[in-house]
Amino acid sequence: MPPIDPACPLAVIELRQYALRPGRRDDLIELFDRELVEPQEEEGMAVLGQFRDLDDPDRFVWLRAFPDMAARYDALTAFYGGPVWARHRTRANATMTDSDDVLLLRPLTDDSGFRAAPSTRPRPGTPAPERFVSATVWSFPPGRADGIALVRDGLLPLLRGTGAAPIAAYATETAPNTFPRLPVRTGENVCVVLTSHPDEEAHRRQLTALRTHPVARDEVLPGIEREQTSQPRTLRLAPTGRSLIS
Repeated sequence: MPPIDPACPLAVIELRQYALRPGRRDDLIELFDRELVEPQEEEGMAVLGQFRDLDDPDRFVWLRAFPDMAARYDALTAFYGGPVWARHRTRANATMTDSDDVLLLRPLTDDSGFRAAPSTRPRPGTPAPERFVSATVWSFPPGRADGIALVRDGLLPLLRGTGAAPIAAYATETAPNTFPRLPVRTGENVCVVLTSHPDEEAHRRQLTALRTHPVARDEVLPGIEREQTSQPRTLRLAPTGRSLIS
């Protein structure tokens, strides 16, 4: 398959969280960033971001995207059935204890998705940037749209007005997983909002500004809290040297 055109909308996203064997995260990142980024993109997918989880030294988080579900099936079939994965899978899999924590997502709005720009990707060996990325996941009852609407119509505008605009915002893709070799979480109804900051202190300042904003404090955040099925989870992430999202 040809690589994705950078102008092509990315309508299907995977947020992947891997549990790793103790002390093996840097081994996986070195292999991933050196050997597995471009070969995936050559098969028609976009590797958007690779991260160290700052709360778990044995967790690797990454995102990849596809133009649609049909393209996802074709790209995954080509890559996981191809020579590059055959050559490196034993080393990659040896670092992991679980790779099934995967959310299948779509852009929350027409303009809330991240577009790939592989030409700007740093070269292998580039030091990790001094950036802080957050990915907050809200969970809502299956089939209910009220919480999703509050994030889309209430929270996103407030985030844009109180600090760094979100990099991207996603919701659950409800289409069935057509590549069962790679499981995804089912029965989910989530929103995921990613933001990027120079450091974690800048992120804390934005959260303070958001929580003290009258509309957020009195309407939007209480409304989201009433709809959610559990407390939101925020992934505190440090981009690797080759991550497009940083």
